[in-house]
Amino acid sequence: MSIMTTDKVKMNATATDKYEAIRMAGQILLDAGHISAEYIDKMLEREEIVSTYVGNGLAIPHGTKESKSFIHSTGISIIQFPQGVDFGEEKAYMVIGIAAQGGEHMEILTGIAVVCSDDENMNKLRSASTPEEIIALFESEMEL
Repeated sequence: MSIMTTDKVKMNATATDKYEAIRMAGQILLDAGHISAEYIDKMLEREEIVSTYVGNGLAIPHGTKESKSFIHSTGISIIQFPQGVDFGEEKAYMVIGIAAQGGEHMEILTGIAVVCSDDENMNKLRSASTPEEIIALFESEMEL
């Protein structure tokens, strides 16, 4: 099972708040079989502990340390929010949910952060019109 596939990319999404956006990211992972439903609760719990907004229009929601047992396989969900979603002080235009087994978590988190810290990459992600465009950008920058 690939961690990044077109069925796990949602384009032109809207959410009323960051919690709905996080639930959406988790639901994609659940629907793809990467997690059990309890993991979504742990994603929301992490957001209460510390914001998963990392800057430059990007939020990377993921579960707490205690949520590892709810992960069946490593996967990534990607949601594009053209209007943005309020994550406190800033808006997230890309929300990337992560469920990772073992030591893959930090590697994936770091790779996504590096890709998205580049303003040009973020502009490409925000203006992409297909899931394939988004995946191609990540695949060209990360070793997935």
